[in-house]
Amino acid sequence: MSTTLTEKPAEPGSGRRLLRGMPWLVVRQHRVALVCVLGLTLVGALLIAYGRNELVQLLDAKGWPEKDAGQPMENNRVHEYVTSILGGLPLILAVFIGAPLIAGDQENGTAQLVTTQSATRRQWLIAKLGLAYTLALVSGVVLSALFTWWWKPYRSVFLSDWIDGVIFDNTGPVLPAFLLFLTAAGITIGALIRRVLPAMVVTFLFTAVTTTFVWDEVRRRLGDTHLFTYPMGSELPARYAEAYEVDRWVGSADGTLYGWGTCAEATEKAQNACIKEHGIVNDVIEYLDYSQMASMQWTAAAILLAGTALLTAFTLWRVTRRPL
Repeated sequence: MSTTLTEKPAEPGSGRRLLRGMPWLVVRQHRVALVCVLGLTLVGALLIAYGRNELVQLLDAKGWPEKDAGQPMENNRVHEYVTSILGGLPLILAVFIGAPLIAGDQENGTAQLVTTQSATRRQWLIAKLGLAYTLALVSGVVLSALFTWWWKPYRSVFLSDWIDGVIFDNTGPVLPAFLLFLTAAGITIGALIRRVLPAMVVTFLFTAVTTTFVWDEVRRRLGDTHLFTYPMGSELPARYAEAYEVDRWVGSADGTLYGWGTCAEATEKAQNACIKEHGIVNDVIEYLDYSQMASMQWTAAAILLAGTALLTAFTLWRVTRRPL
């Protein structure tokens, strides 16, 4: 007696996939870069968790905040590793993810091959951009949230001011927005140059100049400065301990301001005569207050996201309208 088999054997790849079609193809094509960035994000997250736990134990042992904890973050190796990862991630995403993303396919002809099949050029572009932006957003949100969790409750023992790039750019919404912007910049540069190595070099230079020079100037102009006047020679009140000093003057009783070095004379007698002549009685500081940090960060994020949108729109227009 024989048995008839009515079930068909399972076809390879017939199971359900989380991604299908073009998104799956793009993820598979860039799986090495995807694993590297996610791995770096995981390492950074674990280091932050370890560093925070280590800092909490050290501060508890020293009786902080009732007692002075000294400088627990000085020569802290974990903090140095974390800031290296946070500082290097924008460069990695821009140069090694953004720049080759489209330029690589244009240079080796993959773009022409893919877009002559069932997928349209727009579908190919959206899948490419979706992968790069999702990677930047996930890495930025995770590391920013964890670094904020480490820094904010213990900011008084960190060596950097809140407006320094190592803090301001890596907490709150700024890091994910920054990663998105620089990734978009790398993609745009790659789409314009159409060759991987030159695109990576130009993107590296653009990222270095932007992060080192341009953004430092932009960051300090995001908030409105305030003036505080107090008697000359007295100490600045404790409530201004977290204020970032933009500039400093000396002032007379009628409110006239003079440069800080106006009466920097060679002798004390000459200095006192100068002070008396100008009627100088006050020290004046121009400052940004820590309470402005959140609004400044959201303003920075809005600027960066607007830049990302403009670069993305230009890339879509350029690549869809020009020959591959």
